[in-house]
Amino acid sequence: MSADRHDLAGRPVIIGAGIAGLMTALELAPLPVVLMSAAPLGGEASSPLAQGGMAAALGSDDSTALHLADTCNAGDGLCDVPVARRIVEAAPKAIERLERLGVVFDRNPSGGLALGLEAAHSRRRIVHAGGDATGRELIRALVAAVRATPSITVFEDVRARRLLIEDGSIAGVIATSQTASAVFATDRVVLATGGIGSLYHDTTNPLGCFGQGLALAARAGAELADLEFVQFHPTALDTPARPMPLVSEAVRGEGAVLIDEIGQRFLADLPGAELASRDTVARAVFRHLAKGHRVFLDTRDCLVTRFAERFPAIAAFCHEAGIDPAFEPIPIRPAAHYHMGGVAVDDEGRSSVPGLWACGEVASTGLHGANRLASNSLTEAVVCAEWVARSVASASGTRIIEAGPAELLPPPAPGPVRDIVSATLGVVRNGDELRGAVARLAPLATGKTACADPAAVALMMAVSALRRKESRGAHFRSDFPTHTAPTRRARLTLDAALAADAELDPAPLARSA
Repeated sequence: MSADRHDLAGRPVIIGAGIAGLMTALELAPLPVVLMSAAPLGGEASSPLAQGGMAAALGSDDSTALHLADTCNAGDGLCDVPVARRIVEAAPKAIERLERLGVVFDRNPSGGLALGLEAAHSRRRIVHAGGDATGRELIRALVAAVRATPSITVFEDVRARRLLIEDGSIAGVIATSQTASAVFATDRVVLATGGIGSLYHDTTNPLGCFGQGLALAARAGAELADLEFVQFHPTALDTPARPMPLVSEAVRGEGAVLIDEIGQRFLADLPGAELASRDTVARAVFRHLAKGHRVFLDTRDCLVTRFAERFPAIAAFCHEAGIDPAFEPIPIRPAAHYHMGGVAVDDEGRSSVPGLWACGEVASTGLHGANRLASNSLTEAVVCAEWVARSVASASGTRIIEAGPAELLPPPAPGPVRDIVSATLGVVRNGDELRGAVARLAPLATGKTACADPAAVALMMAVSALRRKESRGAHFRSDFPTHTAPTRRARLTLDAALAADAELDPAPLARSA
C-alpha cells in the first residue's frame, strides 16, 4: 500500500466499492482517481445483495409524475421534493447508461425491458436483472468496467479509518490494511460506504456495514441528517444465517401473501395488504410476532413451480435452509435493511465539510424522506454518482499537505453496540429506552476501543430518534404514536450528540394521548 500511494497525491479518493463508488469512479474517468475498498471489489457491499431492481418510469402507463408521487407518499412528508423530482426524472437515462456499461437487464417476450411491481408503487416500474439478482449483475458489469479503466487505481482490502482536516477542509485519508497504515494526501474525498444494518443482530446487510462512512464524516465535523429513519424489510428469511437472506418485495408483487402458523392471512384488512408501504408491513409483522405467532410468506397459489425460475437466488437460499417454496411457506421476520439517514448533502453530493462528498446509502439526499420507496436506492446511487463526479471534477485539487506518519487504529467492530441498538432502535422505540441507549453509547463513542466508531454512529441515531417526538415513516415511537405538524428534516453533528447526553432530562417524557 505505502509503495504506490505517493504517486497518487492529490487524486480524488473514493471510499467504498458498491454501486455508488464504482459508478462515481467511472463517471470521473478519465480523471485519475483512487478507489478504496475494504474487501475485494464488491465483496463487502450491500449492492450485490439487492434483489428487486431499479425504479424508473418506463411503462406506457407510467410517468415521472406518478413515480414522484409514490416516492413522496412513501416518504411520509419528509422528502425533499425538488431533489426527488430531479432523481426520478433522471432514472430512465440511468438505465440506458448502465446498459452501455454492459449491464444485462431482463426483457419481456416482445424485447422490451421487463417491469416488476413492488409495494407502494402504483405502476410496474422495477427494472431487474437475472430475476432477483439485479445487484449482482450491476456489480459484475461495473467491476469489469472499472478494471478496464486505466484512470482508476484500485486499493482492495484497505479500510479508511480517519479523514484528515486542515483549516476546516479535507486534507487526506488515513487508511489501514491487514499489515500497514498509510496516509493518502488529497483534498477531495467521496464517501460511498453503504449503510448501518450490521449495527443490528437481525440485518440483511453484510456484517461489515456498520456505518463506518458515517463515523468518518461525523469525526471530521460533518452534519448528518435523518438518522432516526431505519427501514426494516418485513420479509427477511427467518433462519440463523447472518446476514439474513432477503425475500424480495417483488415476491409479494407477484401475489404472495403473509400468513401465520395457522394459515391466517393477518394483513388482509390492512389498506394495501401485503403491498402496503414497508414500514406499515414491518410493524404489522413485528406485532404479530410479538403476540407469539410465527409469520410466513406463502407463494404456493401464485407462483407454485415458477418460483425458482422467477426468483432463482431466493429459491437457492430457501433450499439451503431446507425449504421448498413451491410446496411450503417461507418463514420470515423484519430485519434492518436500509438507512434513510446519512451525511447531509446538497444536490451535488457536497457535505458541510469542504472537500467531502457522499453518494449512495451513506448520503442523505432527501429522496427517501422517512421511508424509502422500494427500489429507489439503486436508482439514486447511479443518478447521483454522475452529479457527484461532475462536482468533484470541477473542484480541481490544488492544496495538498505533506502527510506525516499514519496513526495505527484498531479495526472497528460493533461489539456491545449491537445489543444496545437491537434492543432500543428497532421497529418500535420509546423514550425511556432511547435515553438509556444514549447514556450507554456516549462513553463507548468517546473511548479508544474497537467499538468507538460504531458507538458514535449509534449514539447519533439514538439522539435523533429521541428528539423526534412523533411517529413518521420508519420511525415509530410507542410513546408518541401520531404525526406532528409541521415537520422537518433534522441535522446533527457528533459534538451535538455528545452534548445531548449531558443535557438529557432524567424525567420521563410526557406521553402523548
